[in-house]
Amino acid sequence: MTLFDIMGPIMVGPSSSHTAGAVRIGLITRKLLGGEPAGAELVLHGSFAATGSGHGTDRALIAGLLGMEPDDARIPQSFALAGQRGLAFQFRHGVLKDAHPNSVKITAQDAAGGRLTVVAASLGGGRVKFTSVDGLPAAFSGEKNTLIIRNEDRVGEVAAMANALSDNRVNIASMQLYRNVKGGEALMVVESDETISPATLERLRAVEGIRRVTYLDVGGEN
Repeated sequence: MTLFDIMGPIMVGPSSSHTAGAVRIGLITRKLLGGEPAGAELVLHGSFAATGSGHGTDRALIAGLLGMEPDDARIPQSFALAGQRGLAFQFRHGVLKDAHPNSVKITAQDAAGGRLTVVAASLGGGRVKFTSVDGLPAAFSGEKNTLIIRNEDRVGEVAAMANALSDNRVNIASMQLYRNVKGGEALMVVESDETISPATLERLRAVEGIRRVTYLDVGGEN
């Protein structure tokens, strides 16, 4: 047991799951989008839908999308700040299949038309888990550098990724592979110990069959 397990995260309350975790979900979504979000639709599920408003979950999610950390004193004012920053957003309640009670589906887009859809859950103590990216299954916490690749399901795509990271001296901490059907769309989720360089990301984007490369940089070694 760690001190974190006893005391919880440094945060603006009232709830580590409904507030701090929600901020982290929004912040990681922003980083995965790769830029300032201009619009967002958020579907609240389960407890997030039932009690989220009273716990400030809605404001926390928007605060994260604006780039705030869980201890930012401006979290309660995030709606007003979103208006000043040009972030248009809407909330609705829904049922997400097989989702944790504290879950949200976020579809975010930037001014250039870039778009990202994720499903994520707040597990308590400020910890989160992302379970879907652009409609395909995933499983990552956002605590390590995370590379997400959407690609065609065909021979050579995984090898191209592994060779690029090896040449960049990046050690793979974990790797998950998903696909919808054989020969269809596939997803690689790779957590790494080291930061992946922009040049390596561009090398991956140039590989035939790779449709999209998204990267969460938490900085340094983990």
